[in-house]
Amino acid sequence: MSATTELAAGRPYLAIPGPSVIPDPVLQAMHRPSPNIYAGELLSLTDSLIPDLKALAGTQHFVAIYISNGHGAWEAALSNTLQPGDKVLVPASGRFAIGWAEMAEALGIEVEILDFGTAAAWDLTQVAERLAADKAHEIKAVLGVHVDTSSSIRNDMAALRAEIDAAGHPALLMADCIASLGCDRFEMDAWGVDVMVTACQKGLMTPAGVSFVFFNDNAAEARARLSRVSRYWDWTARATPQEFYQYFGGTAPTHHLYGLRAALDLIHGEGLEQVWARHQHLAQAIWAACDAWGQIENPQLGLRMNVSDPALRSHAVTALHLPAPRATELRHWLEENLGLTLGIGLGLAPPDSPEWHGHFRLGHMGHVNGHMIMGLLGGIETGLKALDIPHGPGALSAAARVLAQSE
Repeated sequence: MSATTELAAGRPYLAIPGPSVIPDPVLQAMHRPSPNIYAGELLSLTDSLIPDLKALAGTQHFVAIYISNGHGAWEAALSNTLQPGDKVLVPASGRFAIGWAEMAEALGIEVEILDFGTAAAWDLTQVAERLAADKAHEIKAVLGVHVDTSSSIRNDMAALRAEIDAAGHPALLMADCIASLGCDRFEMDAWGVDVMVTACQKGLMTPAGVSFVFFNDNAAEARARLSRVSRYWDWTARATPQEFYQYFGGTAPTHHLYGLRAALDLIHGEGLEQVWARHQHLAQAIWAACDAWGQIENPQLGLRMNVSDPALRSHAVTALHLPAPRATELRHWLEENLGLTLGIGLGLAPPDSPEWHGHFRLGHMGHVNGHMIMGLLGGIETGLKALDIPHGPGALSAAARVLAQSE
């Protein structure tokens, strides 16, 4: 074992954009025997989750819980509102918008994608023109990803609703908040979102395996118009259960519920406004460091952020570029030598292309604070030096100055 490899011992730091770091109170809450699933504390605990989940989403309407990852929430949202032959419009700014569109196509739904690439947010003028042209209202829903985890672009969901309303269009607005809920500001009812999907393993700081679909009365009416919905994916009983098992379509995800209860306690104990502010402040420190690293004589040889406009950047994930294959080399070196794992590049280059090795991502979502972010940045700078990757000076000082500023 080399001297540097020995430095990887100790608790690893998983700095990928989900699953995120799991807080000790969540782990401790889950470390227990299986509970009774027919009576007792698990039932009251589950009931207590519903108002806190709604508060997190900013809605007074409904939430359905699924034992699934985010892809399951995608399917549930589509299955409860649309039927084969319906059409959806998908403004895309990254791989996960395309993925949701592919899910819709697999269900027999006609998909129209407005692809704005992987480095730009939605062009709402184009969206408005397409909606205005749909005189027959063939488009039944607009599927929008709030934060695309692949590109780290944060889109303006309230502005998208404004364009739908300005066009006088009845399409449902459906939002993917898998990467953003609990990290970036999101207000479902205030922004006019009809359906929102998310999952537990990112801003909710709970091991992967549970997802959620929030929906309002407009979406409930769309569900009522459908002749059939798969018994498992039907959100009706899940959102208004008469028996406990109906929350989950069967046996509850028992230990996830205990963990989720602890995670929601942490979020609401800190205060949602403060959670959003913390994520913004930490993200700004990361961006300051990345800007400093990118200040070299030939910028094409150095690090750069995927999203150039700070106003369009997620506060939960940052996608970055290095000349291939330096990004992959950096990730491997950090994991093997410092116990620090960065996220792979996703959707920014074909996986069989050499350029795939020129992208990586930083997850800074959920249970993260100032010293963790400074440790992340210090680790990256160590890897840049160890691998002789060109980079500008002063990154850690720049990040420290941001963190030292009070909000």
